[in-house]
Amino acid sequence: MKPFTTVASVVFSLVALAQLLRIALGWEVRIGGVFIPLWVSVIACLIAATLAVMVWHENRT
Repeated sequence: MKPFTTVASVVFSLVALAQLLRIALGWEVRIGGVFIPLWVSVIACLIAATLAVMVWHENRT
């Protein structure tokens, strides 16, 4: 396995997990006083998980 693709896959997986935890636990996020809705985390989770799978698959072939 290539080190960079392994690290990238782990990082994307951790981001997806963090977003999933935010959704499941209902954590509020405010950036500069602006509330970030949970649906943003749903999209971020899907994107990060997709990228993790794509990088992992790329690494396996």
